[in-house]
Amino acid sequence: MEYITLIGILIVIVGFALKLDNILTIMAALIVTGLVGGLGVDGLLETLGKSFIDNRNMTIFILVMLVTGTLERSGLKEAAAALIGKVKGASASVVIAAYGVMRAIFGAFNVGFGGVAGFVRPVIMPMVTAAIENKEGEINEEHEEQAKGMAAGMENIMWFFFQVLFIGGSGGLLVQGTLAGLGYDVSLVDLAKVEVPVAVFALIITIVYYFLKDKQLSKKYYGKEK
Repeated sequence: MEYITLIGILIVIVGFALKLDNILTIMAALIVTGLVGGLGVDGLLETLGKSFIDNRNMTIFILVMLVTGTLERSGLKEAAAALIGKVKGASASVVIAAYGVMRAIFGAFNVGFGGVAGFVRPVIMPMVTAAIENKEGEINEEHEEQAKGMAAGMENIMWFFFQVLFIGGSGGLLVQGTLAGLGYDVSLVDLAKVEVPVAVFALIITIVYYFLKDKQLSKKYYGKEK
């Protein structure tokens, strides 16, 4: 009789095979598995609630992805590209640098935008692509891939260095705990003070590097420097 608890797998297989709604199929499998497994209604609800609390950060990430997808379907990319198209003299490096500064400021307050998948791809990359097309005409595919790496790199570098400045954030607490294990008792305020010049230096170096790289790519793919 223990095999009856595997009925949820059968429900998922049949549901996917018949191309039924994925969410409803999974929920049906979850409910049936919980009931035949002896959890009962109360136990099932308790387990769902506990799982939601334990994984609430992932739930927020999923919600952000759903909202971003909805906005993208409604013309988010086109709106972002049209916006940057109105800015004269904008280049890929300028757009990425501007985003880097904005990301650094919000990162210092531990505010996230959804990361590479949730914000850079649907918002920043259309702006970068539009800036390149305004200057160069048709964009080179390899250049576009390089620009994607630059935009994603700016997101990751700024978040890595600036989120530690937020006192009480996970990054600062991790560093403080690591140092405490090594015998160094430091406060979060002191950690933030030490990190400020490091973070600012990282921002400046990244912007300068991407400006130089953008010129190099422009010369390589279009035979001229911008």
